[in-house]
Amino acid sequence: MSPEAWLRGPVEGVPDVLQPVAHALLQAREEARSVVQNFPAELLWHRPDRLASVGFHLQHIAGVIDRLFTYARDEALSPEQQNILAVEGREPAVGGNVDDLLAEIDAQVDRALNHLRAMPPHTLTDARGVGRKQLPSTVLGLLFHAAEHVQRHVGQLLVTARWLRHGGFSNKET
Repeated sequence: MSPEAWLRGPVEGVPDVLQPVAHALLQAREEARSVVQNFPAELLWHRPDRLASVGFHLQHIAGVIDRLFTYARDEALSPEQQNILAVEGREPAVGGNVDDLLAEIDAQVDRALNHLRAMPPHTLTDARGVGRKQLPSTVLGLLFHAAEHVQRHVGQLLVTARWLRHGGFSNKET
């Protein structure tokens, strides 16, 4: 078993100040993949006790990277991104299986790493507006939030997947 991403050294081409973001995204991708390895397809969109489904967490991990990095580039969400956000958490009519969802996470992490590699560090404190209301943030604030928010959903994914695989938790230790 290899060490966690942050213990494997710098991510090539990513400025030093952005290494924690790169490491968090790489770790999230690896952990998400590990959590849903051989996950039962029939449970992917199940919502135990009305909690978010495993499918939602996988969609949201990819979506939040895409959206927050879009804002960090000082761009508005495209109509396609808005449509994806509007249906996030719903089982897609086509696709939406574990492999498709992991492929989208892979693609978004790869895009994010390329964005980090191209980011001039002197722009990290530049102001950025978030969402329709253009709430105030900075480039660094958006990148940091993308990393921590993705990690939060990986944690929720882990618990939900474990719960579903094992039919809920019992009071006894296993």
